[in-house]
Amino acid sequence: MSQTAHIPSHRKPRRSASKLALRAGVAGGVLSTIAVAGAAGPANAEPVTETIEMPTLGSLGTDLSSAVAASAEASEQEALDQSLEAQEAAALEKAAKDAKKAKAEADRKAEAERAEKARKEAEAKAEAERAAAEARAEARERASRDAARTQLTATSASDSSSDSDSSSSASESTQVASGSAAAIVAFAKAQVGDAYVSGGTGPNSWDCSGLVQAAYREAGIDLPRISYSQSSMGTSVSLSNLQPGDILYWGSRSGSYHVAIYVGGGKYVGAQNPSTGVVERSLDWDRPSGAVRIL
Repeated sequence: MSQTAHIPSHRKPRRSASKLALRAGVAGGVLSTIAVAGAAGPANAEPVTETIEMPTLGSLGTDLSSAVAASAEASEQEALDQSLEAQEAAALEKAAKDAKKAKAEADRKAEAERAEKARKEAEAKAEAERAAAEARAEARERASRDAARTQLTATSASDSSSDSDSSSSASESTQVASGSAAAIVAFAKAQVGDAYVSGGTGPNSWDCSGLVQAAYREAGIDLPRISYSQSSMGTSVSLSNLQPGDILYWGSRSGSYHVAIYVGGGKYVGAQNPSTGVVERSLDWDRPSGAVRIL
């Protein structure tokens, strides 16, 4: 170890390179001015009156500060631009995600609506098929019931005819319905006991002209719906010359207010009123005004 190692250093701190360069530049400028002045002429020449103005330390500091400020402002603007670009990119990404989510939700709702519509259509179809099946079953049951009533009526008429004496059979031969008349009479008798409803056309409730129209339809004959139109058809016959299937009317022929069907044996079947419904009555119970024959 050297003998001076323990002695602290008293050397002056080194000046920064920038300060030294600045001072060297200033000194060089001054010396150059002097040299130019000395070389301009002989010793007896007039002194130089023009000098070159060198930049001062103050102006250099100002220029340096301006440069630093401009650099800082440029850096700040660049950082701001980058921040705006990042925000725009994030906004675009969020908008794309929201649009994708909205489309997925719309597709889900549309699929749910299609499924619901299909379900309702299936239910409506099943209900229509069920109603049609019930209607067919009811029609078959009604036809079976009507056939049974018709068979019962025919059997009863046959039995009563066989039990009567020969003279009675001869007198009643014109009162036994046959062919289309038999079908009309059987249908009318089968409805005895049904309700009377104004405007009723069956199968279990009737008004007077509705019952007559339906009975004739059983024989394949179409009649008008209104009573006065029905009594205006066919040929007028007297009440003493009636045959089963003839239409009885009350009132005038072209202005009747009630109609019924003559079923033979001095009786008729008609839908009378709400209190009695469809009944079988003697001609004397409510004497009709006249009769017409369609068959």
